[in-house]
Amino acid sequence: MIDQLTEFFMRFGTWGLFGLAFLDSIILPLPPFFLQIAMSFLNPSHAMIYATVAFLGSIAGAPVGYLMGKVLGKPILNKILPQKWISVATDKFAKDGDAAVLVGSFTPIPFKVFTILSGVFGFSFVKLIIYAILGRGIKFFAIGLLFFWYGEYAKTLLEQYLDITLLGVAAVLAVGWLAFKLVRSRKR
Repeated sequence: MIDQLTEFFMRFGTWGLFGLAFLDSIILPLPPFFLQIAMSFLNPSHAMIYATVAFLGSIAGAPVGYLMGKVLGKPILNKILPQKWISVATDKFAKDGDAAVLVGSFTPIPFKVFTILSGVFGFSFVKLIIYAILGRGIKFFAIGLLFFWYGEYAKTLLEQYLDITLLGVAAVLAVGWLAFKLVRSRKR
């Protein structure tokens, strides 16, 4: 299924990449970096253009996912989950939402999970966009730079080291965020 969806969006070139990145922030389970990698492999000299297109599509879709979560999320959750679970999740997201969104915007987890949950649990829209810009920017432009610098060999590097690299960067972001919170709490 992933291959068929990737092929479908690839037919539309950069517009397909933009659309996929946009929809990844809202409803689709296919992360746009698969298409970004395929397009960058075929044309490494345009890798930074593809990174920019994927980045812009993802950021443009974030407000729609947020709004969808804000409008539809609570009524749906109220029908499928006990109220005490929703209260616990709301408290957890209020407490640790910054780290979840920042780290989540960089991981392979579909971004819609974070945009929609941000709306459902009333997370700050401004923070969502700032963290999306940071995390999604790092993710898309790192892939773009790899292909721009290493050409087709970048695909081999990604196949061998992508999971470890993404987890490593996510861990660094999480540790950085925890250090920031610790410093901030000591100042109070």
